[in-house]
Amino acid sequence: MSRLRKLRKKRGYTQIKMQMLTGIDQSAYSKIERGERYMSFEQCKRIALALGTSMDYLAGLTDQTEPYPRPDSMADG
Repeated sequence: MSRLRKLRKKRGYTQIKMQMLTGIDQSAYSKIERGERYMSFEQCKRIALALGTSMDYLAGLTDQTEPYPRPDSMADG
């Protein structure tokens, strides 16, 4: 999950900021970053939205950090 940590730091976010943005407890988020815990689908979605990336990037399926275009109906989340 080093890409998760790198992207978070690139955005200038702390783990506490990620907690506020995603609703994921900081200690649980820390374990996800360290690879000690897997993220659920919903957690992955929340993290991707908070970091402005795609779930595929977080899963290591692409090296593109930019998110995919989203339909206007999904903007509210």
